Amino acid sequence: MDYNMTSFYTFVLLVLFLSSLNLVSSRHRKLSYGGDNGDLVTNLPGQPPVDFQHYAGYVTVNETNGRALFYWFFEAMTKPEEKPLVLWLNGGPGCSSVGYGATQEIGPFLVDTDGKGIKFNNFSWNKEANMLFLESPIGVGFSYSNTTSEYAQLGDDFTGKYVPELAELIIDRNNNSSLHIDLKGILLGNPETSYGEDWLGVVDYAWSHAVISDETYKKIRRSCDFNSSDPWKNEECTQGVNEVLKQYNEIDINDIFNGWTQSKRSVIPIYKKLISVGLRIWLYSGDTDGRVPVLSTRYSLSILDLPITKQWSPWYNEKEVSGWYQEYEGLTFATFRGAGHAVPCFKPSNSLTFFTSFLLGESPPSTR
Repeated sequence: MDYNMTSFYTFVLLVLFLSSLNLVSSRHRKLSYGGDNGDLVTNLPGQPPVDFQHYAGYVTVNETNGRALFYWFFEAMTKPEEKPLVLWLNGGPGCSSVGYGATQEIGPFLVDTDGKGIKFNNFSWNKEANMLFLESPIGVGFSYSNTTSEYAQLGDDFTGKYVPELAELIIDRNNNSSLHIDLKGILLGNPETSYGEDWLGVVDYAWSHAVISDETYKKIRRSCDFNSSDPWKNEECTQGVNEVLKQYNEIDINDIFNGWTQSKRSVIPIYKKLISVGLRIWLYSGDTDGRVPVLSTRYSLSILDLPITKQWSPWYNEKEVSGWYQEYEGLTFATFRGAGHAVPCFKPSNSLTFFTSFLLGESPPSTR
């Protein structure tokens, strides 16, 4: 299949970690999640040479209404039949998982900064896992419905859920052995905490979807006091924010998501439920992320009232302090030193090391 990728824009990382058994096929068998060898990507313009295969196409989820979701699947670079399957969902709601996830953060082919070509990502997460990027719900990226009235029904229930609600749905449905999915854990980046003290979910705001330059970002961080009652207190701050908003206005994020119909005010009860069944839960944030501050996430985590099993400690990558982490009974929270909102864009090597530890069920590296 010839497939010409273009760049999209999105933020917020959501990852589901599942067992590879019965979910990832070898390259010679039909892919059990819906694609087949007809979805094999054989001619991606400008693609660097690689030894693994990847597939892209549609999974029809409702034949009657013509509802179909677009996916891009990358086999692990080595021994894919032995590696786990990781489902990546970008949040928003309304953002493309192909956009930042696959082509700007952790996929093997990254879009060049000029948007005219692609390059190989030396820190791609498919070094350690089979990676499935899904554009959900309809209206996101290439996902669509032939029944236009469905676009007015979008919400948490209609998608098939975002993490952690999807994790809860899988746990509940696993009571039926015929539907069993061997879910091992969830990994969430930038858990949003702005909806009140009892809210810990994954939601993003408009201006953080924009792709901003380092110069603009530094201008905002330097001149905007986000802790004050009037963060836009000087002209330089206002100019910086306006630059971001201007870029956002040029980005195609569908207005249909302004009418998101179902959304829980708090998912704290879901976290408690997932912890009670022993699901592995890791959260992480860049420590310079102005949209989702580390302290805000820590405050929300305190509401769970979990016993602390390991106090704040540094974790390392390439013999340098990469960030700090704290382990709770049933949950781990980590920071990335010097990283902003889309952590893998800032710290690709560190992110891969962190991801590998998560897959192995080990703490982040605690020695140099």
